[in-house]
Amino acid sequence: MQKQKEGVNTLTIQMVLANVNEFLYSNILLALLIGTGIYFTIRTRFVQFSLLKEGISLLMEKAHTEDGVSSFQALMISTASRVGTGNIAGVATALAAGGAGSIFWMWVTALIGGASAFVESTLAQVYKEQDGEQYRGGPAYYIAKALGKRWLGVVFSLLLIACFIFGFNPLQAYNVSSAVSYYFEDQELVAVVIGLILAIATAAVIFGGVHRIGIISSTVVPIMALLYIILGLYITLANVQKLPAIFGMIMEQAFDLKAIMGGFAGSCVMYGIKRGLFSNEAGMGSAPNAGASADVSHPVKQGLVQTISVFIDTILICTTTAFMLLNYGSDANLTGMPYVQQAISAEVGQAGIHFITISIFLFAFSSLIGNYCYAESNLKFILDTKRSLCIFRILAIVVIFFGAQASFSTIWDLADVLMGFMAIVNIIAILLLGKIAITCLKDYSAQKKQGKDPVFDPERLGIANADCWKAIVKDYKEDASMDDK
Repeated sequence: MQKQKEGVNTLTIQMVLANVNEFLYSNILLALLIGTGIYFTIRTRFVQFSLLKEGISLLMEKAHTEDGVSSFQALMISTASRVGTGNIAGVATALAAGGAGSIFWMWVTALIGGASAFVESTLAQVYKEQDGEQYRGGPAYYIAKALGKRWLGVVFSLLLIACFIFGFNPLQAYNVSSAVSYYFEDQELVAVVIGLILAIATAAVIFGGVHRIGIISSTVVPIMALLYIILGLYITLANVQKLPAIFGMIMEQAFDLKAIMGGFAGSCVMYGIKRGLFSNEAGMGSAPNAGASADVSHPVKQGLVQTISVFIDTILICTTTAFMLLNYGSDANLTGMPYVQQAISAEVGQAGIHFITISIFLFAFSSLIGNYCYAESNLKFILDTKRSLCIFRILAIVVIFFGAQASFSTIWDLADVLMGFMAIVNIIAILLLGKIAITCLKDYSAQKKQGKDPVFDPERLGIANADCWKAIVKDYKEDASMDDK
């Protein structure tokens, strides 16, 4: 009787989450995400494309101080969070539920979302704060400082903490246990063991601070992403004759208006946007937390670098997964990690399954620590004490352990709903503050035309409450005068 009652309660929670999920994405987020992306693409004069080369060149810049986080490390922290199981299991879920057309809408979300990513990360740099030898910031900080609404910043921080600690991190842990379950019959035991391993490994890193997170992320993420893309290219090129049919299927289903309008909530558009947002996080307000940590001379530098992360995530890695799955074909009995494992196994045998299991573990692990980094920054915005931080770290580790044993449907819907509310708050904020990011972009471009390495001076631009930059500008000016001597 007790089990039956628990089953009914779980079903009720799933239904509520599913209904809220459908309402958010069908009625609000579609217009906000696409509309905001198009608006900033036009206002910034297609910054995500026109200055892409500039952004790539900035990856080589080192941090100004020895203990600072470099542009590349900040990019890898954000990419560590972006490039996770969403790029593998998330794409598989989108294809299984929304069809091949969902991939096209994932591409659209990334291409136009790059402008939103630029704006939010630039704003995060403008309004960042000193945190010892490093920096912290994000939407909560620019909402409080630029809009003067600390209460709304607290709301955003609470949403982000709930989303990443209770939504995304359990989902990452669940997908790892799902992948490893392939090898064992006792799936409950596997979930417990994987939960313990991930919890212990995460604890070892997060107690080392953001600098250690940056070092690990800048090592793990590039290597695994490159190997994963190479595998995808091999499978795609080995079946190159199927590419025209795959592209044709994607485009045909993406614009099948009859199918879309017949069931919009379950259409390729909705699944493409949801999984695209979950994957690249453009406009959601998460990546700016990593962007703010970078030690750079001008906010636009990190804005351009963070745009690259969106492309790496969706255009490269999600497309790699999509092509491998579409090459294999659909299977009504498969979704998530089992779908990916079977698709790769069909091409390269058991070795492929072993590789994907290792990949999903490392991608998930890098996401766990990247997600924690975001949550910690927002906890410090609300309550910055050593005791609260210690309790929070323990809670985050415990949630990872239990997440490995969670329910698939409930955890996906919870992550989607929390992500949706986060995105709404952040998008409204960046729409109100976008002119500041555009002012910064104009200042950066003007200094580049003069042959300078741009240095941001908020007072000269009439930007208030960017107090952190007074000391930064002073340091850069002193360095410049020393170089002249």
